[in-house]
Amino acid sequence: MTAVEMFVLGRLAPANALSIDRFVVRGVHMVTVRPVRPPAQSDRDSGHGRHGRSRDFVQSLERGLSIIRTFSANRPLMTVSELAEETGLTRAAARRFVLTLVELGYIQAKGSAFELAPAVLELGYAYLSGLSFPEVALPRIERLVAETAEASEGSILDGGDILYVLRVRGPSRMTISVNIGERRAAHATSMGRVLLAYLPLDELDEWLAHHELSQVRPRTINDPQTLRIELEKVRRAGYAVIDQELEDGLIAVAVPVRDRLGRVRAAINLSTHIGRKSLDELLSLLPTLQEAADDIETNLRHALIWSD
Repeated sequence: MTAVEMFVLGRLAPANALSIDRFVVRGVHMVTVRPVRPPAQSDRDSGHGRHGRSRDFVQSLERGLSIIRTFSANRPLMTVSELAEETGLTRAAARRFVLTLVELGYIQAKGSAFELAPAVLELGYAYLSGLSFPEVALPRIERLVAETAEASEGSILDGGDILYVLRVRGPSRMTISVNIGERRAAHATSMGRVLLAYLPLDELDEWLAHHELSQVRPRTINDPQTLRIELEKVRRAGYAVIDQELEDGLIAVAVPVRDRLGRVRAAINLSTHIGRKSLDELLSLLPTLQEAADDIETNLRHALIWSD
């Protein structure tokens, strides 16, 4: 589910039965959420309607939003009569709502029909602009884990370590033992190497000058020049792999996550135990991991500023 879908489902959708359609406005994926049947009139003689709504519930606002939700990828253009039929409004009422939304800039006329206007994106933009990387990434990471049946984490670089900011466990117990907020040595992790590989050269020089490369496991790279060579390989390949350098039996592959200016600000990975998959088998999931990173980057482009 995209961040835009999270916004619509979490902020606009009513609690009763829903019908969901996806659509695209200027290349941005949106979703419509509407009641299967028109809502009943609220009971004005009591504090709540038949659906438990308070006397403060503004039904005209709900009806206006229902017009917007009715548009979909299959029906991007609709007449007033079609909108009235789909929403359960009378044609006269639907026409008034449509003309109001046209005046507000959320709908535009196209011949005898109407379509959504780009301004409809403003309904979700304020919410999206305040989302942090973990909030944007988590739904996509959950989907990644469901697709691969392996654990996935997300992290940022903080000093000499990576800081885990999100994690979704896989179905297996044979995985890394780490929680959100914990740290691991950056040079010994796949995500850390991705984050280091994309540092500007002067920043990498400074990082290497100020951080000791501890020998976490026998296979861990702890020589600065050897690490430089490895980081150059990571930068050229676009991903990093570790083979039992952080924990015995742990293998992982990681890719970068860029902000809307193209700067690498975070990384996500897939990790598993060598007893479950070979390194080649794990690498076969790299396209799926990269697709998840691309989706996260697309959603992050709506953020005004990066927030960890």
